[in-house]
Parts: sequence; structure tokens; C-alpha cells
Amino acid sequence: MASPQRNAAIDDARRLLANCMLFRGLVENERDALVARARLRHFAAGETIFLMGSPGDSMMAVLGGQIRISVPSPEGREIVLAIFQPGEVFGEIALLDGKERTADARAMTACDLAILERRDVFAFLERKPDAWPRLVEVLCDRLRTTDQHIAEVALLQLPVRLAKALLRMADSEANAAKGSATVQMSQRELGNIVGAARESVNKCLREWQRSGLVRIEGTSITISNRATLEDVAEQS
Repeated sequence: MASPQRNAAIDDARRLLANCMLFRGLVENERDALVARARLRHFAAGETIFLMGSPGDSMMAVLGGQIRISVPSPEGREIVLAIFQPGEVFGEIALLDGKERTADARAMTACDLAILERRDVFAFLERKPDAWPRLVEVLCDRLRTTDQHIAEVALLQLPVRLAKALLRMADSEANAAKGSATVQMSQRELGNIVGAARESVNKCLREWQRSGLVRIEGTSITISNRATLEDVAEQS
């Protein structure tokens, strides 16, 4: 007999899979069948989920916590490509083409995932061919986001990149649900996201704090003057 904790996790998986773009529109029995096939796993903060070059035989839906997708640079640093929140899916590219993972995935915080095996995803897509356009939409959105990130790192000055990143994270679904303007992230992680050294990020944030744009408390960065920060983000 399943424990109350297991039952609660399954209920959360049903609800969040229903809200994932890829699985929207499923009726209850289809959603339950998909959840029944999924492996539910907990990862501790900092734990590796998969590494670039490993086999891509599954995709994941985030049930709770945050996942960081990154690639190592030739200098030994990390370049963060994306941060995934509850309700989002990742790992779908290698799953679809059967090739190796294109990036590393690690738990930024303690997190819970529903892991869907390749055979089960393809069986689902065969039963629900109308899900293919949603999958294409997920992939296109991922490509647009990656293109935007590369363009920002290559073309924009650090203050503009940093302002855009902070605003995006403050506007994430997780923060929006809490009505929070606070981003929980170390300055080293922020540097990995915007392609800058931690020291450069620290200098910029300290200047903004003196000007009243943000408030820094440990790894918490609260946006105090959103309008001005948006003006910084719009500079070219």
C-alpha cells in the first residue's frame, strides 16, 4: 500500500503534468496513465541529474524546485543556458533524436522530478498525435530562449544583461505565484548566467544597491526600483 507521502507526490505529479505545455489537454485517465509510467525522484541541492554526453533515454518534468542547465566552457567555467521551474519539462532533445545529452543538468535546489522514459513518451505521442504541435512549440520556445541568451552575452554590456536576467527570474512563474520580487541566487550563479565573473557581478549589484535599485541580503537580491531596472534592461 502506498504511503501518504507517495500518494501526495503522485497527486502533485498529476497536477503539474496537466499544467506542462506538452501534456495540456489530457483527460484524467490519460494523465493518470502517464503518471503511472513516470518514476518520481527527489534530488538534493547540487546533485547531478545528467551530464553532457550521457545517453538521452528519458525526459523530466519539474514537480518542485529549480533545475540548472549548463555547459562547461573551455576555460573550465560553466555557462548557464536555462533554469527550469515547476511545470516545465527538460531533456526532450536527446530523448527525441536518441543521441547524447547536449548539456549538464543539476539541481539548483532540492527538487522533485517525474522522469518519463523514451518508450513511454513515444507511446504517448502515438496515442495522442495532437501533442506533437505542443512539443514543437516547446522546442521552438527553447530555441528562441537560447538564441536570445547567446545574443545578449555576445552583444550587450554587463549591466544590461544582469538587469534582464534579474527581471526574468523575478517574473518566473514560481516568483509570480508568491508575489515576490526577490531572486534567490548566488552572485557566482548569476555570473554563470550572464557570462561574467562573480567580481564583476558583485561590483554592478553594489552600485545598484547604493542607487536604490536592489537590496542584497546574502544570496537574496530584491528588486527595489523595478521601473529604473527596466530602463537599464532596455539600453543597447
